[in-house]
Amino acid sequence: MGQAHASYPANVYVLKVKAPVLFPERFYLECFRKGIGGIIIMSCGEECPYEGAYKAMAKRLDRVYELMKEEGLDIRRLRLTAICTVCNRAFLNEVNQMNQIVHELSPPV
Repeated sequence: MGQAHASYPANVYVLKVKAPVLFPERFYLECFRKGIGGIIIMSCGEECPYEGAYKAMAKRLDRVYELMKEEGLDIRRLRLTAICTVCNRAFLNEVNQMNQIVHELSPPV
């Protein structure tokens, strides 16, 4: 990963987007239906250049968590975290924690 040459598990895919708030609620549910075991939404938090995006994302995820519960999905499969783009250790920590959770849980579908 970057100049630190750190690595993360082979089952991890990174999807880079300008702002995660662009994805609707159904996006996350469809990911789980298609077999994605866990999703970490990494954002720059309140420092996001898009005004109000982080708060809107947090609010949207509250609704997604409710929908996940209705479908019997463990809400630990989805996490929003504020991590800067150069925070390698924090990134790896989040990825490894999610990987452990996914291995503990049965497949989402």
